Amino acid sequence: MFSRITMLTLAAVAGLTAAPVVAGGNKPAQAATGNIVGAAASSANHKTLVAAVKAAGLVNTLASRGPFTVFAPTDAAFAKLPAGTVDTLLQPANREQLKAVLTYHVVAGQVTASKLMEMINAGGGSANLNTVQGGLLRAAIVDGKVIITDAKGGTAAVTQADLIQSNGVIHVTDAVSLPG
Repeated sequence: MFSRITMLTLAAVAGLTAAPVVAGGNKPAQAATGNIVGAAASSANHKTLVAAVKAAGLVNTLASRGPFTVFAPTDAAFAKLPAGTVDTLLQPANREQLKAVLTYHVVAGQVTASKLMEMINAGGGSANLNTVQGGLLRAAIVDGKVIITDAKGGTAAVTQADLIQSNGVIHVTDAVSLPG
């Protein structure tokens, strides 16, 4: 007999892996041809993220071999931050703070949706992800969705998973995660 968490996990995996698409469109993913930065740059929903990556000086890093897993907030996710936050972070004087926020969304290695589900199951319902920034993100299944919880207790739902790129994978999120 399946437990409730097993059933939720199966539903979440099915939802996350049913139709991976490239970051810039709605076509099913083929063999990865671009890198994470290129995919984000071609997405109509990640203009703020791309501007932030450029301002933080992370383009070359995130375009490098990797592999990386990026939990990529949309423009709408950045818009949920308090007024003026993005503009303040984009100022040259705040480059290190911006870099910390952005690298908090990056995990070394390629953590696909199926691997993330395995980690959540092995962790008894949640998984800790070590970020490149040095902090932790916690992933869990809540109401059939993968939810990422940051150091401040904020949550972000994965809205699109397994956007496979030549140097890793992108999972789109509906909120910006903040380090402690």
